[in-house]
Amino acid sequence: MGSEFTLGLGRKKKKSALPEPFARLQDTVCRECQNLIPAAQLAKSLQVCPECGFHMPMHPYDRISTLVDEGSFEEFSQDLTSGNPISLTGYKEKLDQARGKSGINDAVVTGRGSIDGREAIFGIMSFQFLGGSMGSVVGEKITRAILAGAEEGSPVILVTASGGARMQEGIFSLMQMAKTSSAAALLDEAGIPLFIVLTHPTTGGVTASFAMLGDVAIAEPGALIGFAGQRVIEGTLKQKLPAGFQRAEFQQDQGFVDMVVPRENLRHTLSFLLQTHATENKGWMNR
Repeated sequence: MGSEFTLGLGRKKKKSALPEPFARLQDTVCRECQNLIPAAQLAKSLQVCPECGFHMPMHPYDRISTLVDEGSFEEFSQDLTSGNPISLTGYKEKLDQARGKSGINDAVVTGRGSIDGREAIFGIMSFQFLGGSMGSVVGEKITRAILAGAEEGSPVILVTASGGARMQEGIFSLMQMAKTSSAAALLDEAGIPLFIVLTHPTTGGVTASFAMLGDVAIAEPGALIGFAGQRVIEGTLKQKLPAGFQRAEFQQDQGFVDMVVPRENLRHTLSFLLQTHATENKGWMNR
């Protein structure tokens, strides 16, 4: 096989033209403090509430525009779309609505880009698309992104935002947990870094698979990170859980998160990690 193996992700001649950053934003009421934030101010603050600091969910293209070097992003696998593998009534209509509302084909955008000139593979999840749930397409795109990093010797950066596995796809959604985890294990074997950015919320099957397998786990302030919900755990244990349970700061104290980084510092932090984890490894297929 050697270098002839390409995963079907060959480079395009032109970089992807990203939509105008934050063009979809409207005046928004913060869900934490009920402060009304004008769209212009929200864009300036990178969708962080100026009153309470709540980090709001971001559209993947807006997130990409705040991280990568201008003009460097090259999207791949964007044409993959979900089917209806278990013929669930109403699922196709929900997918069509989500596509129309979000402007993307599924709950993750993947591609190549650079931060301060250092190349990386990116996977940015969208909670706005069916709660960021991981179905067959999300699992496939995450896996392709990780394997592209393994093949090209490029670090992989995944930004998570998800309610977990997409139950509308039944067992096919659960299979993505093993699939993405296997890809992450291969990347680790190749000695290529995987950086995970956990945003609000990251829960369920995504947390139970690739989201906890990074070499460095970064979280945005206040992000909810866990598997089962707090009420479910309290009902099982029959006891009250501590304040701030499953929030980013709590998870850092417990050792599940390496650092909590405000959104305005995320690009600088990732640039530092790319620099300090630089590798001469040219990909697992060439070994």
